Amino acid sequence: MTQDNLMSKIVSLCKRRGFVFQSSEIYGGLKSSYDYGPLGTELKRNLAAKWWRSMVYERDDIHGIDASIIMHSDVWKASGHLKNFTDPLVDCFNCQARFRPDKVPSVAPGTKVEYKSAKDKKKIISSEVKECGYVCPECGSTDLSKERLFRGMFQMPLGAVDPVQEFVTKNYDSGLSKEEFLKELQKEIADSSVYLRPETAQAMFVQFLNVLNTTSAKVPFGIAQIGKSFRNEIVVEHFIFRSCEFEQMEMEFFCEPGSHKNWLEYWKNERLEWYKKFVNSPESFRLRQHTEKERAHYSNDCYDVEFLFPWGWDELEGIASRTDYDLKKHSEASRTKLSYFDPNKKDPETGKDGWRYTPYVIEPAAGLTRLMLAVLCDAYKEDKQVDAKGEEKIRVFLKLDPSIAPFKVAILPLLKKDGQPEKAKEIAQALRKKGLHVSFDDASSIGKRYAKHDEIGTPWCMTIDGDTMEKGTVTLRDRDTTQQETLTVEEALAKLIGFFSL
Repeated sequence: MTQDNLMSKIVSLCKRRGFVFQSSEIYGGLKSSYDYGPLGTELKRNLAAKWWRSMVYERDDIHGIDASIIMHSDVWKASGHLKNFTDPLVDCFNCQARFRPDKVPSVAPGTKVEYKSAKDKKKIISSEVKECGYVCPECGSTDLSKERLFRGMFQMPLGAVDPVQEFVTKNYDSGLSKEEFLKELQKEIADSSVYLRPETAQAMFVQFLNVLNTTSAKVPFGIAQIGKSFRNEIVVEHFIFRSCEFEQMEMEFFCEPGSHKNWLEYWKNERLEWYKKFVNSPESFRLRQHTEKERAHYSNDCYDVEFLFPWGWDELEGIASRTDYDLKKHSEASRTKLSYFDPNKKDPETGKDGWRYTPYVIEPAAGLTRLMLAVLCDAYKEDKQVDAKGEEKIRVFLKLDPSIAPFKVAILPLLKKDGQPEKAKEIAQALRKKGLHVSFDDASSIGKRYAKHDEIGTPWCMTIDGDTMEKGTVTLRDRDTTQQETLTVEEALAKLIGFFSL
């Protein structure tokens, strides 16, 4: 199975079994957006719960918040997003591709290159590389637009009145020149605009004091959040890996200046090991340190947790040392002291008891939707089996860790009579009362039901048959090995409940 083939199979499985659907599909779909079906929703929620448990529930130094997606526009001015969250953009006039010039290899100006015409594949065009020093990464063309700045944030008016319509109505015959008119219009739009957040981090800096004061936290401590972010991506790619709307799991860890290097070392290792706990191939995860050129202007060091996707190594999570940049910027802009006072430390500058300082920040920021794709890639398996007719067939199954599987158990009555459906529902309800997400499934043959639940990653199937009604026994089938075990109903329930209560 090639890597390209693996990706196409995963995309197909996601649609066929209800993990991911194209958004607005009946209207032709929206390229950059996806809807998560019943199974995708469960898998994503289970992954988020696993992250929240490890970051918040299992620690006493991290507190969770859930902040508004829409924030005051001054937040984004202070953070530098309005000024810096822009990218250069170039269009290829040959193949219509759009790309960032800083992400393509350099080619010496004047170099002679050849490329195929997009309109006529048989036509080969020969030309020289322009002063820009690059060609289209898709077709190799030199026929490119000039670089334009591309804003990565979604901008929207706040209020019931359309500021554009109101401005045009008032000023369309005011005698302003075209340049003056556009300048005033842009100012009017900016004054009445808010932005969909491009990251969840800033709310945790803005709410630093509120969390500090209401929890009696002491540095070092962290603030965690899971939520949606929005980026007007130049290129959306690789299914749900890069899209305009996505979910993040972020934590800002506030620490004493001078201790940040130790904490960065701690968190980069802690985060890498977390991923390895619930996957089949831990070697498919690695840490990669950013080069100085890659790092954000506010960061003094950064690592990525990368996963070996079908197209190669790519980022799942960034662990950045953000210094004291964010708290200082918001402190200056809001005229609020976003600092921490430690009465037990001496001020290193004055030598006096008590030290007030602006904490440094270590930020582990993971992509939840990217993690879901990585988990599906890791879990997708095929094996060869021989059916009842002696014919070889390929079995597809998702080898998901039981803790993140959408369904924990499938309860399957063999027949739709003789009291079997009623008994199956009774067992299913007993498991649900213990907090397990259970599927009651009586559609199609038992073989097809096994195949379905293998494909969606259900760890166990429990079959209710005539022996259940006569002897009180059930058959428990293991997804990974396909081996079956006969147990009493009580034994089967105890085994499953005991496993998931660990």
